[in-house]
Amino acid sequence: MNHYRSGFRSIAGDDEPSAPKHQRGRIVHTAAEVWRFAIVGSVGFAVEAVILTVLVRAGDWGLYEARLLSFSLAVSATWALNRRFTFTHRSSANRKREYARYFTVQSVGALLNLGVYSAFLLQWPSLGAWPVLPLAAGSLSAMVFNFLGVRFFAFTGSSVGI
Repeated sequence: MNHYRSGFRSIAGDDEPSAPKHQRGRIVHTAAEVWRFAIVGSVGFAVEAVILTVLVRAGDWGLYEARLLSFSLAVSATWALNRRFTFTHRSSANRKREYARYFTVQSVGALLNLGVYSAFLLQWPSLGAWPVLPLAAGSLSAMVFNFLGVRFFAFTGSSVGI
């Protein structure tokens, strides 16, 4: 008997989903990575916010100098956490290469975030009254870019040099 598969169920009516189990497993695994990546990103935001605030208020640092250090330390923290919790199976033996690639992706993501934020404010100046909206657009854009970048560029599981 021909069990032609169409859509989600077979014509023979055997109620078996058409997607193989390994494909569903991959989707679940990727969703779990996205979730862990978002949690680690939240921790990174908190690390950066605390360091930035302490440097500016207690250390009398300038806003931009403090931001450079707080960003660098937050990226280091998220690299370690993502390496340990999000991309364990993709971590590389070559930590220097992995960190350099991770830092590069995060830096480009930060520029993308700022670019989207600025573009929204230029296109819709009235959003200046609600800056959280362009901030959210920039953050979401950067999060998608950063996830894909670190998943496929930084955490490759390869120990080949840069």
